[in-house]
Amino acid sequence: MNTYLVFNVKKKVTKLLLVFLLFSQVFVSCNKDEIKTDPYFNIEGDPTGISVDRTSNESQNYVVRSNRSWQIVPQGEDRWAKTFPTEGKDDGIFKFIIEENNTFDARTMNFAFIVDGEEQPVLFRIDQEANIPYITILGADNGITVASAGGVTSININANVPWTYSLDDNSWLTEEGLSDTQLQLLAAKNRGDERSAILTISSAQYPSLDQDVVITQSSGSVILQENFSWLAYGSTVPYEWENAVRYDSWTQEERDRGWTVTPNEFSKDEPLCYAMIGYVKLGKTNYGGDLISPNLDIEGTVNLLVTFKSATYIAATGNVDDRILKVYALGAGTTSVSEFSIDNIPNSKAEDEAGIINDIWDPARAYSFTITGATSQTRIKFLGGDYDLRTIGQGKNRIFLDDIRVEIVE
Repeated sequence: MNTYLVFNVKKKVTKLLLVFLLFSQVFVSCNKDEIKTDPYFNIEGDPTGISVDRTSNESQNYVVRSNRSWQIVPQGEDRWAKTFPTEGKDDGIFKFIIEENNTFDARTMNFAFIVDGEEQPVLFRIDQEANIPYITILGADNGITVASAGGVTSININANVPWTYSLDDNSWLTEEGLSDTQLQLLAAKNRGDERSAILTISSAQYPSLDQDVVITQSSGSVILQENFSWLAYGSTVPYEWENAVRYDSWTQEERDRGWTVTPNEFSKDEPLCYAMIGYVKLGKTNYGGDLISPNLDIEGTVNLLVTFKSATYIAATGNVDDRILKVYALGAGTTSVSEFSIDNIPNSKAEDEAGIINDIWDPARAYSFTITGATSQTRIKFLGGDYDLRTIGQGKNRIFLDDIRVEIVE
């Protein structure tokens, strides 16, 4: 075969290869176009809206099925509802976060879904019901009690309307502070008989919402009466103490009430008294905690009757701590007893779930002791077991304490 023929054959083969490669690229490109799926977007269950009450905070989770990027865009100027997250890619989950409706009008908000830059034809609608006007005096179910020594009493008001207050007897109660949520009244010292005044919280726009509460001041012989209603941490259920707040994290206003705690040297100097809702817990595992009263309003030397309510810690499973509560008269005076065995045991979780009634704060379960020779230097200390419990009993001696009353007696 001559050179010309060989060259010609090679040239034709090369052309055929180029044509084949070009055709393959076109074929692959066509196949890619053919397998490319159409965009889709849907929310599982195909919801188009929800209706919520005035207090709603979060909606359920919604599952998105898509093969494109998507955004959720609020319509209009209102922003009382929002989504989290606001966008996603392909499949995903989102929810609505909805503010409480503090207005007295129902309201509506719409959201659009933008998929790959194109708005979907159906909006998602949220309807929220109107709020109802209300005024509530917190913790006032059984009235408000003030010690004869007087001092500032804080009254917390929960309301969604403007309000004012009035007293039917302001001869011994005067305003100390006022905000949208709290009224502080200063009570004068009482050396006479028990006295009371009616506090009325009212709204000019909504007179039907008026709330009354009786404020009672103990007779001159009662020099301390404490129910810890100003503490609102953790839970009312004794075994649910995880969110209780230790003394060193109380607010300055709470500590200014005069109650103090001894730092426990065996537990990194921690003040092991914990605030719950309307009562306190002394101690933690292996270490005891105490609580010391404010200064007492005493003239000369007197005898005191101390009454208090207490309960022993119980775990949700039913395990009960050791039960020792020690009492002391600091500064001056002698106590009639040095310790109590606290046999007042709260319900376990199983007992609560079974509906067993057990009022650990029943006045009939209160404990008491006397102090002779008390003076203005006297302070009262309550201690759960001991400060170092690691070698004592179970090593657990947590105690609940509430409703402490100190009265001068003959």
